[in-house]
Amino acid sequence: MDEPSSPAVPYETRVRASFAAALRESGAYFEGRGAVYQTLTRLAERLDAAAIPYAVIGALAQSAHGYVRMTTDVDVVMTSAGLARFRAELVGRGYRPAFEGAARTFRDTETQVRVEIVETGAYPGDGRPKPVAFPDPATAAEVRDGIRVVPLPTLVALKLASGLSAEHRLKDIADVIEMIRALALPLALSDALDPSVAPEYARLWRVVHAARDAVDEPGPPPA
Repeated sequence: MDEPSSPAVPYETRVRASFAAALRESGAYFEGRGAVYQTLTRLAERLDAAAIPYAVIGALAQSAHGYVRMTTDVDVVMTSAGLARFRAELVGRGYRPAFEGAARTFRDTETQVRVEIVETGAYPGDGRPKPVAFPDPATAAEVRDGIRVVPLPTLVALKLASGLSAEHRLKDIADVIEMIRALALPLALSDALDPSVAPEYARLWRVVHAARDAVDEPGPPPA
């Protein structure tokens, strides 16, 4: 299959166009380079220059915390005021709406990588009110390699709240399982989570360690 050559072709379309394209882009991603990281770095620099608070969420936040998972977009959380400033100051200057009428989905005009902005106070998963909501990046972010990302407990809580409330977001539960396994997260992390999701974290932690014990897989000692 021929790969789309137009620079305006969405990045994810280019990645999925052929096996060779997927290998090339995933290889670049796992080496910490390529279009997605380019987009992330440029976005962080522009938001910092404009003094617009943000925090990276999703797969790139997982990568920042040590569990690298391929993704084709950049997800960030902003306040409604920050989003309004992004639209006013940066759309048309390196970013464009991803489709007509898009209010929170944009594309980097150089890489065509999608940038998804989630507003502070929105609810993960099914979008319905729940104890866990997307945070204010001004008070819930830490800097890793010059990029502002949500802290690990916040990321875990968001993924659990998402996966528990929406069947189509079960991948978020799988992400937590993989982070527990790959990062040797402690059972005690549940103490830092909202009570609405802490029991599920503890259950998943025990599932991971029971599986390790069953196959004699090396892992950290029980907490």
